[in-house]
Amino acid sequence: MEPRFTEAELAQIEEICRRYPTRQSAVMPVLWLAQEKFGELSVPVLRLVAQTLGIPASHVEGVATFYSMYLTRRKGKYLLELCTCFTCGECGAREMWDYLVKTLQLNEEGVSPDGLFWLREAECLGACDTPPVLQIEGRRMVFNLTPEKAQAVIESLRRGEMPPFESVPLRNQSSS
Repeated sequence: MEPRFTEAELAQIEEICRRYPTRQSAVMPVLWLAQEKFGELSVPVLRLVAQTLGIPASHVEGVATFYSMYLTRRKGKYLLELCTCFTCGECGAREMWDYLVKTLQLNEEGVSPDGLFWLREAECLGACDTPPVLQIEGRRMVFNLTPEKAQAVIESLRRGEMPPFESVPLRNQSSS
């Protein structure tokens, strides 16, 4: 069955397009909408986005394959991305990586045997003052990740619940 957008989603896409100078400029938010709906950006979904926007499929595919936030192939139900850049790497991300691989029994593609979890490395997630950082499904961040926090995330997702929102902790800055 070919993927389709509902009338409401088509109206939402038209609203998105009105915010940009060209329909091609709206490709990123429309890809995000499609990924949210279909779970991944398979070739038929990429064609649907291109057709809906009236732009070449090659452009849509180029954008979807360039940015790591777009999933052209989903490997597990929940995508976990652990920042392993310099700051997070120096502050425990490598140890957290090993912990998650062992705890979730990940295969060489980073997928758990039950297909629930897919772990991959992330480039900087922009929270260098709260390392290490884990991102869940590109939406939820876990700061100052510890084995205990990771275990709570795993248990929450196993129940089908997204972990609670955690705001960026701000350090108390006193003036001298």
